[in-house]
Amino acid sequence: MSPAKSLYILCALNLLLSVGACSPPPETGQPAGTPVLEGPYLGQPLPGDTPVPFAPGIVSTGFSERDIAMTPDGNEIYWGVVGGNYVWNTILMSRRVDGRWTEPEVAPCCEDLQAMDLEPHITPDGQHFLWLSARPGGALAAAGGQDIWVMDRVGEEWGEPYPLPAPVNTPDSEYFPSVTRDGTLYFTRGPAGGGENLIFRSRKVGGVYQEPELLPSQVNAGRARYNAFVDPDERYLILGVVGGPEGMGGTDYYVVYRSTDDRWSDPVNLGGAVNTDGTFEYSPYVSPDGRFFFFMTARPDWGLLAPNGEASARGIRELVDQPNNGGWDTYWMSAGFLERLRPAGF
Repeated sequence: MSPAKSLYILCALNLLLSVGACSPPPETGQPAGTPVLEGPYLGQPLPGDTPVPFAPGIVSTGFSERDIAMTPDGNEIYWGVVGGNYVWNTILMSRRVDGRWTEPEVAPCCEDLQAMDLEPHITPDGQHFLWLSARPGGALAAAGGQDIWVMDRVGEEWGEPYPLPAPVNTPDSEYFPSVTRDGTLYFTRGPAGGGENLIFRSRKVGGVYQEPELLPSQVNAGRARYNAFVDPDERYLILGVVGGPEGMGGTDYYVVYRSTDDRWSDPVNLGGAVNTDGTFEYSPYVSPDGRFFFFMTARPDWGLLAPNGEASARGIRELVDQPNNGGWDTYWMSAGFLERLRPAGF
């Protein structure tokens, strides 16, 4: 389903979602009949402590979506879209211009659907856009290897993409970048041919990334772990863990707290409001203002899948255009619970 089609569907649900009128003026550049989205977070009603799909019909659709990134001012939002079990991937974006959100479009780095462009991250100063790409030109000579790439802010746009140099990118796979306010880079590294994936960090000194440091067992917990989001002030790390303490499914979200003297707490399971018994829970993010927690999850709505307990061919075809159809969606909720989970001493 194209982003434009998604917006047409959203227009029909406009009154329910309270996202605005359905007749934008011609200067918006959107097709007639698409909704005007105004206000923060794509004009969505703000969530509370119960997670809900983020921007149904725009971000959370019938496709599989994962990964969210925002500029510090909240006026640009980026998200990943995956099709056909990673046969194709890209990053979409929307900008708020004169108070109104633009129709979603492909991010400037990601026009090649076969290059595996995912996991966008914008640094806290808004000056750098990092993401995972398997395009040629990185540390791995051939396409298919995963490296961290960057675009620098040039005025209102992003500059030309380039791969991070060694010692961050190597012939192994590096992915899911996340950066602190002082420039420290957190990322996952795994052997290119398969094997254990581990969380590293690299301090930035004089504008140069230093030799990456393997983080301790409190962070590299469980049987597998990956995709760590770091708080800009380095107070905590949220990541996906397989086989962690009090695990609820194949992969669960955990938070590990960091003290001012660089000690790490034991991993804390985020609990049943966030985690399920499913396996697709491995893309965490907290908004730049610290107010909202976003996460990828797969939560099939069986009432949607089989109304009245009976499935139909027509109903199944209609699921292509809806979130909660068994694919991955991006949910969001208040992030206040993260401080309530913090153990004493951290």
